[in-house]
Amino acid sequence: MDDIRNTVKDKKRIVIKIGSSSLMHEETGKMNLSKIEKLVRIIVDIKNSGKDVVLVSSGAIAVGRAAIGLHDRPDSLSLKQACAAIGQAKLMMVYQKLFAEYSTTAAQVLMTKNTVLNDVSRVNVGNTFNELLKLGVVPVVNENDSVSTYEIEQVQTFGDNDRLSAIVSSIIDADLLVLLSDIDGMYTDDPKKNPAAKFIDVVECIDDRLVNMGKATSGSSVGTGGMAAKVVAAQIASASGTDMIITNGSDLDNIVRILNGVKIGTLFLSHKQSDFNLMDLVD
Repeated sequence: MDDIRNTVKDKKRIVIKIGSSSLMHEETGKMNLSKIEKLVRIIVDIKNSGKDVVLVSSGAIAVGRAAIGLHDRPDSLSLKQACAAIGQAKLMMVYQKLFAEYSTTAAQVLMTKNTVLNDVSRVNVGNTFNELLKLGVVPVVNENDSVSTYEIEQVQTFGDNDRLSAIVSSIIDADLLVLLSDIDGMYTDDPKKNPAAKFIDVVECIDDRLVNMGKATSGSSVGTGGMAAKVVAAQIASASGTDMIITNGSDLDNIVRILNGVKIGTLFLSHKQSDFNLMDLVD
């Protein structure tokens, strides 16, 4: 298995997904600027080593809430969308400022379910990604919550950007998807409730047992999407030819460790399917 981990060193096109809980201070609900700065620095360093990097970032609603002094999570859909509109602009402003400090340009790419379902728009967004990466730009991706209600209503569409990050990986033919979560990887059960739960180092094949395991553990606090959304993301990534690793986002150096071949997180091996249809797992 160590040989499998060493192959990660050779990955050239990488998608990194980070959730809201990894970007915000838990005590105040405000942006953790030192952590965001470290994330940006790591991404730029990876890019400087000759690799392409795309960042899929949650956090728009949380940042918007903090900006208007809203302490509780908004109940109404319209207020959530308003928070997303405010927060997305502020979050992107922070990203662009920090990337600029490392002589790198960041670009905002907002997607909805319709972007993926429509053949023309899916090709267009793929062309945009490829052109940005050619230009040495780091695309920062999020679901367009101010107009799309899929994610913020918690319908299983993109699943708190887990599925979206896998879709992006498929569209751009990424080699590796790194999901930064609030646990170390996948377990046989929820480790917060069952101390006997065993850690899964490598998943060679995503079978029905694993899918059901993800559903059973989706009640844990592994982001809004839960573990079930991460298993679906792994299905999309694997079928698209992208390896995927779930690791703990509390320590951003885990990204560097993964790319150095260190055995951390749960690695889902890719099995590219010639008949894979992305729409089967989006619609």
